[in-house]
Amino acid sequence: MSALTSFIYRLLGCAFPRETPRPVWNLAASALLMLGLIIWSAPYFKISLDDLGFEPGVMHGVHLVIHEAGHAIPMIFGAPQTFVVFMGSGLQVLFPLGIAAAFYFKNRDAFGAAVCLWWAGHAALDVAPYIADARALELPLLGGGTGKEIEGHDWEYLLSHWHALKQDTRIAAQVALAGRLTMAAAFVWGLATLAFEAWFLNTPAETADEARD
Repeated sequence: MSALTSFIYRLLGCAFPRETPRPVWNLAASALLMLGLIIWSAPYFKISLDDLGFEPGVMHGVHLVIHEAGHAIPMIFGAPQTFVVFMGSGLQVLFPLGIAAAFYFKNRDAFGAAVCLWWAGHAALDVAPYIADARALELPLLGGGTGKEIEGHDWEYLLSHWHALKQDTRIAAQVALAGRLTMAAAFVWGLATLAFEAWFLNTPAETADEARD
């Protein structure tokens, strides 16, 4: 085996670490899940941040539970105020990334990791409208009312603290772009994982060897 071939196999092993085949029904169900996520997520690639802020969709409820936990947990341990405020959005994104890491490193399941990577990207996109709203303070908040009516919200506080309030819409656009790119990367990784596993793990060994040759 040449050095280049060996290098390619190492890369494939990193991208697709699973070593045992999935049952055919699992492959089919996983493919349907990924295709469903792609179709369901399509509007999130073109919706404006203004519209997303007022119509965040069903996943917003999931993100919101984790967001509030991100405030509560560091508050219990007496963390600084800025950290407590930031960790609402921070945990919203870090929590699915942590699950993705568990799928990848513990279960050697790249597909599960890809789904959680999609979740993290969607969570980042969910944060973006509130960053963009730091000066306008027009979005409805959990307790009722808008930021104007309750004297601000997380990102008004954070960007003011970091002297970046005037950059709210620019930062929001960058966060939204990062979230969308992460979602797209998750789709590519998830579908590539299923294709790789179907070809190399769920075919007879001699057929896979012929394909490698």
